[in-house]
Amino acid sequence: MGIVSSNTPDSSFENAYRRGLDNARAVLNSIIDEIKEFGVGSDADAPANSAVRPDAFSLVELICLRFHYVARQLRARHADRPTLEVDDEYDAQDLFHALLKLHFDDVRPEEWTPGYAGGSSRVDFLLKEEQIIIELKKTRKSMKERDIGDQLIVDAARYQAHPDCRALICFVYDPEGRVGNPVGLERDLEALSSDIKIRVIIAPKGS
Repeated sequence: MGIVSSNTPDSSFENAYRRGLDNARAVLNSIIDEIKEFGVGSDADAPANSAVRPDAFSLVELICLRFHYVARQLRARHADRPTLEVDDEYDAQDLFHALLKLHFDDVRPEEWTPGYAGGSSRVDFLLKEEQIIIELKKTRKSMKERDIGDQLIVDAARYQAHPDCRALICFVYDPEGRVGNPVGLERDLEALSSDIKIRVIIAPKGS
């Protein structure tokens, strides 16, 4: 703008003001272009799919919660073709194994656990890389609600000794609605003192 005095005309002030606005506009547009190209903060450094892909634990939870819908849909085969009927625990395990393979490459069924209380046993599924153990049970007429709770308590204690277990998901498939208070049983079992993360899912509910 140069030297300003009392004799400086108003037009000079107006021109300087407009030049300042133009410069500010250019700087802001440059910042906006950089944000569009490179992003902002740590999100720009994250993998492109990290914002949309759930973590492994959430994926297994989702499979448990949607399992009944898949089992029911399998019964609706074209022209009444043969299908997988989930009549017992082995059927449920076979279907669950197939669903796990949609998301995980290394799914190890019937993994042996270290000795506990004088003996060892096998877990239903181990996701070794994710360090998640999955125990699956299907309710039946001869299995009482208390039996399920007692079995899961023993499982939770046993799996803490497994070197690849950092989280345990217990899925109780209950298509006939045999568990009278599924939410209460879930909360009681998840509240057990443990060194690992425990999630108990009884589904479907309200059948």
